[in-house]
Amino acid sequence: MSRPSSAGPSATKTCIKPPPPPPAHHPAPAAAAPVSVRPSAALPAAAAVLPGPVSPQHQELTSLFECPVCFDYVLPPILQCQAGHLVCNQCRQKLTCCPTCRGSLSPSIRNLAMEKVASAVLFPCKYASTGCSLTLHHSQKPEHEDVCEFRPYACPCPGASCKWQGSLEAVMPHLMHAHKSITTLQGEDIVFLATDINLPGAVDWVMMQSCFGHHFMLVLEKQEKYEGHQQFFAIVLLIGTRKQGEHLPFCLFNKNRSRPSVWSPTGRRIHD
Repeated sequence: MSRPSSAGPSATKTCIKPPPPPPAHHPAPAAAAPVSVRPSAALPAAAAVLPGPVSPQHQELTSLFECPVCFDYVLPPILQCQAGHLVCNQCRQKLTCCPTCRGSLSPSIRNLAMEKVASAVLFPCKYASTGCSLTLHHSQKPEHEDVCEFRPYACPCPGASCKWQGSLEAVMPHLMHAHKSITTLQGEDIVFLATDINLPGAVDWVMMQSCFGHHFMLVLEKQEKYEGHQQFFAIVLLIGTRKQGEHLPFCLFNKNRSRPSVWSPTGRRIHD
């Protein structure tokens, strides 16, 4: 069950505030913001990159590896039907016959020649159509696509009821349109008021914070392992990329009168 946060007599106050400015080698922006938000320009060490458009000859070569079912690329180990047609390993597991000639896919025939060609070619990222310009060796492609910033973003709201997916730029418009009950507060120092904390069972409280040109989703989760034993978990999600979150630390100040405390945890991005 999710509840928007609001003030009330039984509220637990949580103050969200970034820590002091980072060291001098991370210069702050011109505006007097206490943290650096410059994304790192370095690419993952595993990524072999050819940025920008590729030649028509390269496109023609990579098109030979297109799976006729999902239109992704057939990568090693490459198996063919008895007539020589290719299909990717993911689709092959779901098929009983070749999608091109309707011939048998058994026995499995390894195409070693195409595997050697694939090892000499850089393949576009699966998310090239949504903006990714990287081309990678086939061995590095799956790892990159797992963390690619151009892959679809899921709705960050807690719970599994919302199945929305879209681009990063569409996340905030989606939240404002489909989740209007979530309050957004401005500024780097806000107070999160969670009401009705003694409700039985698992409960979520959600709030948005806007500061330093970024939006953050603040989630307070209450879990009850057994009656009378409650545990609270605070989550801060950056509505942004992994690189944007590298230099955006934060602190949580729990101002509960009976048990005041301070945390400086590691933040999460909505792709994490």
